[in-house]
Amino acid sequence: MIDVAARLVGNVNFGPNLTRVKKNPMRYRTEVARERSNKFAATGISGVSMSIVAKGAINRGSGSRIERHRTLRLPEERWNSIRRSIALIALLHGVLAVVTNSAHPQDAIFPFHIGYVHLDNDPRQNARNVYYQIPVIPMGRAVSGAEVAILDSEFIGREIGIDFDLEVARNDNMEALAVVIGRWVESGIHFIVADLPATELLWLADSVSGLDVTIFNVSATDDILRGGQCRLNVIHAIPSERMLTDAMVQLLTERRWSDVLVLRGPTLEDRAIVDALTQSAAAFGANIVEIRDFATDPRNAAATNVALLTAGPEHDVVFVADATGEFAATVPYQTNDSRLVVGSAGLVAAAWHWSWERSGAPQLNARFEFLAERRAGPEDWAAWVSVRAVVQSVLRTASTDYFDLLGYLMSDQISLDGAKGIPLSIRPWDHQLRQPILITTSNHVVERAPLEGFINPVNDLDTLGVPQSQSACRF
Repeated sequence: MIDVAARLVGNVNFGPNLTRVKKNPMRYRTEVARERSNKFAATGISGVSMSIVAKGAINRGSGSRIERHRTLRLPEERWNSIRRSIALIALLHGVLAVVTNSAHPQDAIFPFHIGYVHLDNDPRQNARNVYYQIPVIPMGRAVSGAEVAILDSEFIGREIGIDFDLEVARNDNMEALAVVIGRWVESGIHFIVADLPATELLWLADSVSGLDVTIFNVSATDDILRGGQCRLNVIHAIPSERMLTDAMVQLLTERRWSDVLVLRGPTLEDRAIVDALTQSAAAFGANIVEIRDFATDPRNAAATNVALLTAGPEHDVVFVADATGEFAATVPYQTNDSRLVVGSAGLVAAAWHWSWERSGAPQLNARFEFLAERRAGPEDWAAWVSVRAVVQSVLRTASTDYFDLLGYLMSDQISLDGAKGIPLSIRPWDHQLRQPILITTSNHVVERAPLEGFINPVNDLDTLGVPQSQSACRF
């Protein structure tokens, strides 16, 4: 059973591997109020005791209570302004409540469910690497991002008479997950957020290909999923490896750090990263001076010694291709020459970072941290934006019909706010979500790609990722 923060979300059990995540606004507001009260108490300042009663009247409590906290030092006219504002808010709140209740009586609320599936024991969820804050691995279950999006949809849903919620299924048996999705489709659930590795995602997409369902991929960055193994029923909210390496190479060439020494790991995922980097270097004019393989076996001294691995040809930066991030974490400040480290450590390209401070990101990060009790990562953002895309589709089309919503999602009319400052949309040729990429250190966003000067005749976001003319995807 997914462990959801009890103060924000109520769970309804549907068996051992199925959970409906339902927002609990009253519990949420109570908790927010309690937290704010505690913060004021910690500073030694108590709030003025006020309670709003019928017709906007205000009961301010005793005047002595205000006098007791003159540390706020607001003039009397300012207090009067505050009182009038509160009275007006109370009045408007009452009017809106009457209008809303008249327009959307309780029995007119239409439930709209979104599915979410993930593995019970995902090998990518490495507690040790999470503890050491390895930047290229998930920091927790991405379902928290979807839950934040459900909470965000509460106001919109109330106004349009739609009750959005999330149903979550987890199992290591992919056949069991496929059965659950089949039942969901029968009950009217047609959009599924999937936090799955590439192999499992492909299997699931093929298993439900005959159903009216669309899957949002929120964690598999493999380029092949957007290329020769693309699927018509999958939308990729998480960026591809090629998008990430394109963003990094744009920065390197813009800063004139064009000569790159590559350290490549032993896994197939590491080799896929280097393949993407090679394509990016060819596209933007970087020069890979050499590719050297590192090892994770400490008995292989030559292939684990960072100083030895980075000695030799002249280079500007060291790019580490390490999908697990464990070796990459040891590379910064250990190179033979004083060189910048990028890739899987040092400067990292990612879909999201908790330190992004523009375009509504601080508010989103704050909501996420309050719910999940950790910072948000790329997978969390991808899950959030997937649910947000479905909610926006319902709002813009004024429909809950699956084909109406899918048509809007895949059209050039969609302009999705992903809290990155540039409207997002879906590429028709490989179903990849167009999006900016953040280039970050451990605690700061250095740049947002595409960088200025990298342009595309259709959409500058298409400078990130495989262009349509080179795509191997054929739906």
